[in-house]
Amino acid sequence: MTDVHPEHAQLQADRIYLGWQYALLDPDPGPAPRRPSPAEDPIPEIDPEWMRRERLNEDLLNRPVKVVRGFMVVLGLIILGIAVTGWMSWAFASVGLVVALGIAGFCTYAILQGDRAVRHRIEERRAAGERLRRERDREHHRAQEEHAARYREWAERKERYDRQITWYAVAVPDEIDRIDVAGGTLPGWSALITLLGATRLYSGGHLTVLDLSEGAIAKDLVELARRGGDEPLVWVLPVDLPRLDLGATLAPEAFADVLAHVVSVSEEHRTTRDLSFDNAILERVLEVLGENATINQVTAALRALAQVGDPRDDLRYGLITATQLERIGTLFGRGVSDRVVIERAWALESQLRKLETLGSEAVRLPPARLRVVSMDRQAGVFGNRVLGTYVATALTHILRQSPTSERPWYHTIIVAGADKLRGDVLDRLMDACETSRTGLVLTYRSLTPTVRERLGRGHAAVTFMRLGNAEDARVASEHVGTEHRLELAQLTETVSAAGAGLDGGYTSTIGRAGEDGERDVGHADLREDITESTEWGRRASKAMGETERVLHRSREFLVEPHQLQQLPTTSVIVTDATSDGRRVRLADANPAILTFPRTTLGEFDEIREATLEITREPEEEQPREPTPFEAAPPNLGPPPPRLDWRRRR
Repeated sequence: MTDVHPEHAQLQADRIYLGWQYALLDPDPGPAPRRPSPAEDPIPEIDPEWMRRERLNEDLLNRPVKVVRGFMVVLGLIILGIAVTGWMSWAFASVGLVVALGIAGFCTYAILQGDRAVRHRIEERRAAGERLRRERDREHHRAQEEHAARYREWAERKERYDRQITWYAVAVPDEIDRIDVAGGTLPGWSALITLLGATRLYSGGHLTVLDLSEGAIAKDLVELARRGGDEPLVWVLPVDLPRLDLGATLAPEAFADVLAHVVSVSEEHRTTRDLSFDNAILERVLEVLGENATINQVTAALRALAQVGDPRDDLRYGLITATQLERIGTLFGRGVSDRVVIERAWALESQLRKLETLGSEAVRLPPARLRVVSMDRQAGVFGNRVLGTYVATALTHILRQSPTSERPWYHTIIVAGADKLRGDVLDRLMDACETSRTGLVLTYRSLTPTVRERLGRGHAAVTFMRLGNAEDARVASEHVGTEHRLELAQLTETVSAAGAGLDGGYTSTIGRAGEDGERDVGHADLREDITESTEWGRRASKAMGETERVLHRSREFLVEPHQLQQLPTTSVIVTDATSDGRRVRLADANPAILTFPRTTLGEFDEIREATLEITREPEEEQPREPTPFEAAPPNLGPPPPRLDWRRRR
């Protein structure tokens, strides 16, 4: 297995990284085994009081014997004295002396035996204590040896536990056509887009971000790309609308289709028939104006068609010519239908006038691998929807005209706040990206009926972030399945609580495009660039010192609605279909996790399988002794009887 440490792991262009999964291959070994201590109860010494009692008892038992022995000794002395004085014959005295001294000797022997028995009991007590002491010493030595073996094993497990990787990449293959992100907050989107965009850029891809959230969620990504050596292009609409040349090269038919969809942004229930009617009006107007017609020329023609204002003003400004004005007046017949055309032309003009400055000051822009088109939060809500619809529809037509990419996800489009676009606009964008093999990421703030119809449709991965709405959380839990148990790291909750803010907005780079200036060309070190140039990296580096104590803490939860409403800001539940079935994983989209010392770009399942392969290899390499069946020559009669493991051999 290759080294999966971050210093050696490399980004893979055929994977789309969505976050980091917290998992432990080696469980916590717990506290160290307790060192065995000598027995607390000491071995009892021989009690002097017991010895005294034993001797006293023996003395009490021997007292009659001693009295008899003394009496016999005295009697023998008396007999000897009588025999010496001649009062008794020596023959008779000898018999008396023998009897008296024999009885005295027997009593002495009995006394000595009693004393020997007392000494024997004392020695037995002393020997038993010595045996107990030796047995305890042996048991303590054996316990110390077992403790040393257990401690060495525990130390190895503890070292593996402390050194193991805790964060694994969560990625989907580039065979996935689209990624749908449901729910989430602006800081959560910022983390996810920064991580996803940075990994695509640093693996050699191109990225276009259409930010409809009005929250500057790609601000960190712009700074990261700039530090990596690129000079991203950032349009802030409507301020940069004159310098936006998107759609300038479209054919008149495609341009008319784009403008028809822009007009329909305020009419959610428009039908295809209504769109075709607007499209027909715009196509005829563009035929009169000719190729390379601008939006302000289209709006001037529509005013003439709708009979709004004085056409001489447009003639004086050179927006239309007298010939064009005359032809516009004869485009449609007179009568009842004329009133319908006038009303539609008036509606078209009122919508498209928000785009009148489009491309009026277009400049030649240098190539860039990151392009961001955002909406100014201080502009009108309706105007931003018109601009967003125009950009999305123009991108769709450009993709339809471009050749199919040889490498999937080489060009990636991220639409933040896609629920602000009409369903048919999204459908056309999805189809164009799938046909051109362009990666598409759509983020939705809420699960509207339009979003639910398209969530996960086709070959798409679906991710869920925090869902504040109870109904949205219920739909998401049913989609994922409430039986899944996911592990949430406490570090995710701690760092997300102090997550990056979204202060300020984008700084347009179009106004100073082409200016010669020095820029810091980066060295393509993604880990260092995240720490230095993103708010997530700076905040995470400050929080790491405070969160060391929770590096290995986590909790499990079921995918239930109330849990989805309490997800940390950067948590992402990733669901995708594989050949082995549907996968459900919990990831942390915080890009700063890549800078942690125990993070790898390998996936958990791959690392676990590789680890199991390594542990199986030594077992397979050991020489195996041949069994009796393998060692015996063939065709030598019936085989021996089967061994029965239940019998003792």
